[in-house]
Amino acid sequence: MTASEHPGRALADPVGLIVDLITTVEPSLETTRIHAVVSSVVGGHAKSRRLATHLAEHPDVLTHGRSPAPRAVGDLLIALREAGASRVSPPCCAQCGKQLRTLQRRGQDWCCSVCGPQPEPCAACGKTRRVSTRDRAGKPRCAKCHDADGRDPLAVIHTVITELDPRVGPDTVAAAVRRTTRRTADQQKMAWALEADPTLLTGNAHLAPFPAILRLIDHLIDAEILGVQRPACPSCHRIVRINKPLDGQRVCRTCIAHSRITQCSRCGARREPATRDDHGRPLCPNCLITDPANLECCINCGRRRLVNTRTPDGPLCPSCPALPLSTCSICGETRPCGTSRTTGRPWCPACQQRTEPCSSCGRHTVVASGTPAEPLCVQCTAPEVWHSCPTCTDPDYPHPGQCARCLINQRLNELLGPPTGTLHPGLAALRHNIATAEFPITARRWLDKPSVAPVLADLATGQRPLTHQALDELPDSQPLAHLRQVLVNVGALPERDEQMTRIEQFLTGLLASQQDPDQRRLLHRYTTWHLVRRLRGRNNGRPVTPQQFNSVRQRTHAAVAFLEWLNRSDLALETCRQADLDRWLTDPSATYRRTTGHFVRWAGTNKLTTVHLPAHRWNGPTQPLDDLHRWDVARQLLHDEDLKPEDRLAGLLLLLYAQGPAKISRMTVQDIVINAEEVQLHLGRAPIQLPEPLAALARTVAANRKGHATIGALTPSPWLFPGGQPGRPISTGQLTQRLNRLGIRPNQARSTALFQLATEIPAAILARTLGIHTDVAVTWQRLSAGDWANYAAEVSQRPITTSRLPASNT
Repeated sequence: MTASEHPGRALADPVGLIVDLITTVEPSLETTRIHAVVSSVVGGHAKSRRLATHLAEHPDVLTHGRSPAPRAVGDLLIALREAGASRVSPPCCAQCGKQLRTLQRRGQDWCCSVCGPQPEPCAACGKTRRVSTRDRAGKPRCAKCHDADGRDPLAVIHTVITELDPRVGPDTVAAAVRRTTRRTADQQKMAWALEADPTLLTGNAHLAPFPAILRLIDHLIDAEILGVQRPACPSCHRIVRINKPLDGQRVCRTCIAHSRITQCSRCGARREPATRDDHGRPLCPNCLITDPANLECCINCGRRRLVNTRTPDGPLCPSCPALPLSTCSICGETRPCGTSRTTGRPWCPACQQRTEPCSSCGRHTVVASGTPAEPLCVQCTAPEVWHSCPTCTDPDYPHPGQCARCLINQRLNELLGPPTGTLHPGLAALRHNIATAEFPITARRWLDKPSVAPVLADLATGQRPLTHQALDELPDSQPLAHLRQVLVNVGALPERDEQMTRIEQFLTGLLASQQDPDQRRLLHRYTTWHLVRRLRGRNNGRPVTPQQFNSVRQRTHAAVAFLEWLNRSDLALETCRQADLDRWLTDPSATYRRTTGHFVRWAGTNKLTTVHLPAHRWNGPTQPLDDLHRWDVARQLLHDEDLKPEDRLAGLLLLLYAQGPAKISRMTVQDIVINAEEVQLHLGRAPIQLPEPLAALARTVAANRKGHATIGALTPSPWLFPGGQPGRPISTGQLTQRLNRLGIRPNQARSTALFQLATEIPAAILARTLGIHTDVAVTWQRLSAGDWANYAAEVSQRPITTSRLPASNT
C-alpha cells in the first residue's frame, strides 16, 4: 500500500489511511482500539496528513522502527506498543539499534539516552564528555566537575531581596521560590542570576537568562514585597507577559508576531505565518483554515466547510448547531442526527457517510434515503414536498405537522404568534417571507439562533419597538446586522446608510471617552467637520462603503494616538515643533505614523500647528509584476468549467480589465448589457465589448446570480455578485478570499494588468473604458514608458469605431 495507490486519501482521510496501514501489519489488534490510539497521537490536520503521507510512502517503518522519520511516527509506535501491539516495532536508536520507550531526536533520527546527547569539552577538566550540568557562566560541566556552591540558594535570593524590602522574611521568599520551582538546581541557577544582576527584580527582567525569574517576580508581587517590579516589553513598552526570546531579550507575544511577519505565499498578505506548505513557503492563518485540504464534511449539512465544533460523531461547520437526539429516517436508530437537505428528515452521521448500491438504479453511490435493506441514491429519492403533509393546507397559516414547513411555522407561532390582524405589518411580512422560504431547514436554524429568537419575540410582544433606534440599543453583532437587513428587505424597516450610522456611533462614543475638553473639541472639529463632511460631499447621496468607514476610523485613531503622545511628552499641538515631530517619528512606541500625516496636514492648513509631515506619494507598484502568471491564470479561468462561474468572471475582470475587488463586488446587472449578438460591459463612460468565451460566462452569471441569503433576499438580486446578507453585494474581503483560492493576488494582479494595458492603450481611452481617473491612467502610462505622443495624429486618419479593450490574448 503506497502513496501512489492512494493519491488523495492521505489528504481526504488521513486517519482512516493510517488505521488501514496499521491493521495490515497488526490484524490481531481491534480496529476501534487502533483508531483510538491514532486519534490520540495525530493531533491536527497538518500533522495527521504528514504522518499519513510518510506511512504510505514508507509502510515498512511499522515493522523495523528505524528513522529517519517524523516525531509523530515514533510517538505512534510507542503508543501502539503500549496498546498491546506485538508485530509493530518500537522505535529503534539510529546509532546502536536499541529499542526505545521514550524518544530523543537528532534531526530526523531517533536516539537513545547514550547516543543522543552530543559530548562537549568540560569547562573544568577539559575532557570531552557528556554534559551533566552547566555552571553559572552557562558552560558545560561533566559529571565529575560540578560547579560547587556551598551556600543555600534560598538564603542567597533572600539576601538580594532584602536590599529592596528589608522587612521581608526568609519564609516568604522561600515560599515564593518553591512555588516557582522545586528543583534545587533551578533554584541555584536563579540565585546566581539574581546575585549577578539584582536589577532583574526592578524592571530589567526582560534580560533574564531563563523564564523562571519572571514567574518568581509574579509570586513576589503577590506576596506584597516592596521594590519588585514587573518588567515591560522592551519593544512595545507594555507591561504584559514577556516570555518569548528575541535578540537576547524577552518580549511579548505581539512583538514576536510582528518580528515574524512575512508575505503569505498564497494571498500575499503580510502576516505572521501559521504554517508552511509542502515547499516550505509561509501561509497566513486565513489561508491555512480556508485551504481545501483542511475543510471537512459537516455531519449535519453534509457540506465541506470549516470545522467549528468537533463532536464524538464528527465535525460541525459554523452554520450548524449541536446535533439533537432523533430517530434516523434510514437506519431507525436514536442518535444525534442532522437534517437531510434532500428529504427534510433526520439522518445520523453514519448514514450520511454510507455508500451502497441503489436499490432502484443500481449505481454504487452515497445513500440519500430508503432503508438499510433498500437504499436509494439522490436521483432516485423523491424530494421533500411539504404539500404532501396531511396537516398542511395554507402556506400562510398551516397547522403544525411533521414536515419542514409545518415545523418552521410552529416555530414562528412560538416567536411571533399567528398571522392575525394585531401583528405588526412589518412582522407579518417577515413571517410570510420565512414561512415561504426556499430552504425551510436553513430558515428554521436561523430562527433557533440565540441572537435572533429573543429579538423577534420582543418585537412581536411590543417590548421593543420595531425601529432602527431600538435595534441600535442591542450589542452590535453580525447576526443582529443580518436581522436588520432582513427587516429592511421585507419592508419592516426603512433603508438607511448603515456605514454612515456606524461612523456616527463610533465618533460619538470616542468623543465621549475623551477626558480633556480641549482635545475633545479638536477631535470633534477634525472628525465631524472635516472627515465626515468631506465624505458626505464626495459620496453625494451614495451610501458609504466599508472601506470608507475603515478609513475614517483609522484616521480618527491616528489623531487620538498622536494627541496622547503629545500629552505624555508635555506638549500641545500649538507648542509642537518640527524637532518634536521628528522625535515622534523615531519613537518606537509611536503608532499610525503614515495615517497621522493626514491629521498633521489638516492642523497645519487650519493654522493649528507649524509642523509639517509630507504626504506619502505612490511611486509605482512595490510587488513584482508577473504577466506570464497573469495570462496562465486567465486561460484557466476562461476554459476550466469545474470552477464556479461567478469566481471565474470576477477573476477575469481583475486579470483582464484591472478592476479591484471593491469595485467588482459592487457591480450590478445594469453594468452588463446583453444583446443577441454581443455583451457589453460598462466600467467607465465607454462600454467594452466582451469577447467569447468571456461573453458567454457573463451571460451565465447574470442569468443565474444568487447569494447565500435565504430569508429576505430580493429575487432576482440587483447585484451581479450577491452576498450573504439579503439585498447586499458580496463583501470585498469574501471576494478577495475566493480570488486567493484561485491563485490570484488582487493587488499584484491588478498592478500587472494596469501596467500591461498602459503600454498598449492611450491614457484617455484607458480612463474612459476602465472607469479610472485620467491622472491615474497617465501615471501608469508614464511608469510603463508607453509612447502615445503621435496618437492624436494617427487616430485622426482612422474611421470612428467603438472603443474597446484588446482581447487577442484571451
